[in-house]
Amino acid sequence: MTRALDAAALRHLLDSPDAPRVVDVRTPAEFASLRLPGSLNVPLDVLRAHAAELREHLDGRTVLVCRSGPRAEQAAAALAVDGVRVLSGGLTAWQADGAPVEAGRPRWDLERQVRLVAGSIVLTSILASTVAPRAKWVAGAVGGGLTFAALSGTCAMGTALSKLPCNRGPRTGIEDVRAALRR
Repeated sequence: MTRALDAAALRHLLDSPDAPRVVDVRTPAEFASLRLPGSLNVPLDVLRAHAAELREHLDGRTVLVCRSGPRAEQAAAALAVDGVRVLSGGLTAWQADGAPVEAGRPRWDLERQVRLVAGSIVLTSILASTVAPRAKWVAGAVGGGLTFAALSGTCAMGTALSKLPCNRGPRTGIEDVRAALRR
């Protein structure tokens, strides 16, 4: 059973002698640009592909983090480990609480990229529909995809964008995760 944990509670736990392990499931590029101090990056796709192995290392002292919460919830569902917690509101809530972060080179987060690409496709298809009326259906398809993403908590466009070189950052594979978990 996954439990939500707010930023203040996580700060308190991190200051305790039995501090939890914080696992950030965002892309390596997102992680490199901004993260919780001491967190470990296990991108969601790596976590999903190796969930059975990672269950052996991640227990009820694990807190999963992403930008705003949905990817961490997906990671918790993939792990299916009792007691794993998810930072409610993600890194956004952590920063809003005034908690410390480690910053690297600034990059656009994945959600912002999705808004840019989806908005650009919709705008272009609406403008194109003045010449080719059927182009409006492209905007409708994007709207349908965004609606499905909101209802399902998944995002095909975000998944596709996460595979771009600009979002990969330093590669984080299962070997890197294994080494970090042994520490």
